[in-house]
Parts: sequence; C-alpha cells; structure tokens
Amino acid sequence: MDLENPGELVVRRAEASDWTGLARIDSTAAAGDHVRGMSIRRWCEQGLLLLAQDASGPLGYSVLEYTFFEQGFVTMLMVAPTARRKGVGTHLLKATEAACTTPKLFTSTNVSNQPMQRLLQFVGWSPVGLLHGLDEGDPELFYLCPSIRLRGIAEAEG
Repeated sequence: MDLENPGELVVRRAEASDWTGLARIDSTAAAGDHVRGMSIRRWCEQGLLLLAQDASGPLGYSVLEYTFFEQGFVTMLMVAPTARRKGVGTHLLKATEAACTTPKLFTSTNVSNQPMQRLLQFVGWSPVGLLHGLDEGDPELFYLCPSIRLRGIAEAEG
C-alpha cells in the first residue's frame, strides 16, 4: 500500500475478534505490554476502534472516545512499524474525523513524539495546549481538528 494507490486500504470499525491481530501490530502490545493488549481488546469490544487494513491484514488503528469534556478524543492512533510513512495514519485520522459525532475532536501526544506531531500538522490539526505532569519530563501536547471537517458540525447546520 502506498500513497499513489490508497484504494487497497480499507478502514472499518473493528470487531471483538480483531483484537489479537491488532495487538500483534501494536509496538507496545507486541513488546509484551499486557495492559495495552487488554485495552485493545476492550476498545474492540466496545466498538471504539477503527481498523485500517489491506490484503496483508491490519496496518493500524485509531480509538475514538467521548470522555474528554463530552467531545471526541482520539485516545490512540497506532500504525504498524512496517506501514509507517505510507499514508495509513492520514487515512485513519480522516476516517476518525468522519466518524466523530461531536462539534470538536481532540487528541494529544508527547512532546517527544515528533512523528505524530508531523502527522497532525500535515493533516491540518492545530496545537491548542500543553500539559505537564502526565509523563515525567515529557509534556503532553493537545491538538484540535479543524471543525469544518467534522460530521457533527455539518449535521447541526443541515
């Protein structure tokens, strides 16, 4: 899969049975983090996870929750190490934007996570805040999706 031929990439809501395949492509879960694996399972079971895949299998996922001041929040965006820098993250963010049902959609990433920051800037999300204290020595940067792209806004106006 590449940017010139994105048609082979499919993004769909994950089913409960997808969690084991997703845990294998999640670098944290694959490294033995049992808590992450159980989070992936829970997200799948609760219908919160969007899965990107091609003919080879899962390539990445995003998790959309509404627990951040009752607004959409991308809790996790993960792309398999072998699928990075090929447009998977961009497709997942766009699918998450389309799925969001609130007027605002946020996410956050650590200051040290330069690839995620570049992705968010590339797709036009705006930095909106900085929070110290979650990860010692690595503040959390918060981003906001341009509201014009969110379905919740379009439905409210239509």
